Amino acid sequence: MKLALLRRYVVLAETLHFPRAAKELGIPLASLYTSLDKLEAEVGHTLINREGTPRLTSVGELFLVEAQATVAAAPPPAPKTAAPAGGKARASKGKGRAPIVKGQPKPYKKRQGR
Repeated sequence: MKLALLRRYVVLAETLHFPRAAKELGIPLASLYTSLDKLEAEVGHTLINREGTPRLTSVGELFLVEAQATVAAAPPPAPKTAAPAGGKARASKGKGRAPIVKGQPKPYKKRQGR
């Protein structure tokens, strides 16, 4: 069982609000739903009743205690490092010319007279 899924479940179970939990975790809402589906498939039971207002099921309450203990015992997640600014420009793979030289004649072609 992945620790990231447990962390997401603990935050969701404590807030019992999908959009707020996704915002707190800094992930898209669809990703939160997917992680909950994966976790429920691993456990084999429904953990959160999603009809109307989200509520923990009895299995979800028991699992929450175990998940909180596992998350508390685990080391904190490593901070995300931002990629350095800039980078290598990608070569143009399409037909035509690079936008920088549009409107300029190709160096090996003579200008066409009118």
